[in-house]
Amino acid sequence: MDKLRLLTGVLLLLLTFPAVGQVTLQPKATVPSQVGILYNQESVLTYRIHPRGMTFGWYKGKIKTYYKTTYYALELGYMRHHKETRQSNDLAAVFRGETPRPYVYGKQNSLYVLRGGYGGKRYFSEKAKRKGLAVGISYQGGITLGMIKPYYLRLIERQENNSYAIVTKKYSEENSELFLDPFSIYGGTFFTKGLGEMSFVPGVHGQITAHFAFGAFDEYVMAIDTGVLLDVFPRKVPIMVEDNQPYFLNLFITLHIGKRS
Repeated sequence: MDKLRLLTGVLLLLLTFPAVGQVTLQPKATVPSQVGILYNQESVLTYRIHPRGMTFGWYKGKIKTYYKTTYYALELGYMRHHKETRQSNDLAAVFRGETPRPYVYGKQNSLYVLRGGYGGKRYFSEKAKRKGLAVGISYQGGITLGMIKPYYLRLIERQENNSYAIVTKKYSEENSELFLDPFSIYGGTFFTKGLGEMSFVPGVHGQITAHFAFGAFDEYVMAIDTGVLLDVFPRKVPIMVEDNQPYFLNLFITLHIGKRS
């Protein structure tokens, strides 16, 4: 009886040994980069600042792999000339008991930009697969619509009866002497003045950035990028009375906040 029990135990051990060996020696499976992605797309709001202005934007991205996302973007912003300097008429506050709005000397137009583009993001590190900081690059190119709005000033103008009145005017060749006379400028106006007189100039843009994403594939998007943006127009954009240019090159920082689904 003891010999029979011993023989039975040996047979059971031999039968289970191949299964154990198979599990232990089985090579690790290779996981494709697409497996495990919980989200297919992302919708993100952006806020960008640079030395010449700022923009608010939105983009819709398609998540293709852990490392690659493509997107369509739309943004609206404001662009300043590098010589713009805001100043105030302090004498008006003394003699008239009011504080006029600040103004920019020598400015004839304000420039707003509407950009539509297509781009992509690529991550470098394995941290894109789990919570943590993912580092990569992003790039975008597309069209830019420049919207040129006349810039109005409140000017101290001499009347026919030798009295003086405060009038609101935009720049023209006829009033250039008055418009560019610092002693004739009373102050600025609200930014809405001249919105109905906009003209438009088409252009193109391109950008490349270093992209830093916190929890690259969590449900919520939080990221920062910094890079270079170039807008090019077919002619000089007349922001100032003098020294204008057809292109704008800016270093910028952008904040991304959104959600994946």
